[in-house]
Amino acid sequence: MPLLEGIRLAIQAILGHKLRSFFTLLGIIVSVAFLVATVAVIQGMNAYVRENLAGAIVGRNAFQVRRDPIQIGLIDDETLDEMRRRPIIAPEDVPYVERAIPDAEAISLQSGWPSPMADVVWRNRTVGDAFINGVTASFVEVQDYAVAAGEPITEIDVRERRPVAVLGYDVASKLFGDLEIAIGKKIRIVGAEFVVKGVIAAKGTVLGQSWDGFVMLPFTTFETIYGRRRTTVISVKMREADQVASAMARAEEAMRIAHRLRPNELNDFTVDTAEGLIAFWEGLTRILFRVIPAVVAIGVVVGGIVIMNIMLMTVNERTREIGIRKSLGATRRDILRQFMAEAVTLTMLGGVLGLAGGMSFALLINLLSPLPARVTWWSAAIAVTLGAVVGIVFGVYPASRAARLDPIVALRRE
Repeated sequence: MPLLEGIRLAIQAILGHKLRSFFTLLGIIVSVAFLVATVAVIQGMNAYVRENLAGAIVGRNAFQVRRDPIQIGLIDDETLDEMRRRPIIAPEDVPYVERAIPDAEAISLQSGWPSPMADVVWRNRTVGDAFINGVTASFVEVQDYAVAAGEPITEIDVRERRPVAVLGYDVASKLFGDLEIAIGKKIRIVGAEFVVKGVIAAKGTVLGQSWDGFVMLPFTTFETIYGRRRTTVISVKMREADQVASAMARAEEAMRIAHRLRPNELNDFTVDTAEGLIAFWEGLTRILFRVIPAVVAIGVVVGGIVIMNIMLMTVNERTREIGIRKSLGATRRDILRQFMAEAVTLTMLGGVLGLAGGMSFALLINLLSPLPARVTWWSAAIAVTLGAVVGIVFGVYPASRAARLDPIVALRRE
């Protein structure tokens, strides 16, 4: 029997028992849909963290010189004690980094962690718990901020300790509504008065956390109000991503000179990108990728067993048909090929329906959440391949049983 004829008969058999075929394939459909949708969500979350969270913390093509690393997760007591003994990253360290990286696009200094929080007041309106950051003029460029109204902090503002402020989008919109109205207005923070000179365009939320609820003050003005913080952070932005590694090595050398470290002494600072954060997140997703195949395998095996039982029932129902085909000259191979074609067509249809369901779920996530759920080509290929493999593995026994039927016995079956 030609393969296409076998597929045609398989489709005809499926269409003849639509409801039974659907419930037969339900396990395959759900398993494949789960696989495709879960992989799409995880890949989307990885991309989201890499493209949004990493950029929001450090900036694109950028790195930071910090006292403590950008790290998520448990830190052992010994490492924590070692970090507490480190000297602060001070403004005096900046010239060393600047001389070591003359090709940097921008180098900025900002107040370190933890950032103080305060109420921002204008007339009878108050925005509570805004993050207050002290920054130098280049900070906006390093962090890839766009100015929505007014202008950013300048070197003159920093040098002369001017009482000016640049507001994040959330703070400005809650206080003034219209961003242009904010420019030139006087606000109060911890009892001190500041003139609003700029508003930063919205960066939105990342994993539910707004990145627009802040106020930026000139670094020197910030120190006048809050005093010198425990540490500061030096941020360096390069023009191209492939320049970052080299610049980080030069910054490390410069900081060792600035801190007068001997060759055998360990660094008492960290030169860091957001890769540690990304690596932590991707480590979590790798664990998920190990769990997913087990869950999918259980669903596929259960679905395969159901398919095998239904195919055995089909063979039993069509015993007389098999006898007629054999009496008309059909060989064992023809019968085997026919029922294998039915099993593979049935399960591949389940794989395609599962793929469609998984893609629909990923699209729904795209529409209802900020996560860019992405259906990868390899998950789609696995979905279709999985259907074919299940059909072959669980269709062999029913097909071989049909092929072994004695035509005379089969013709006697009512």
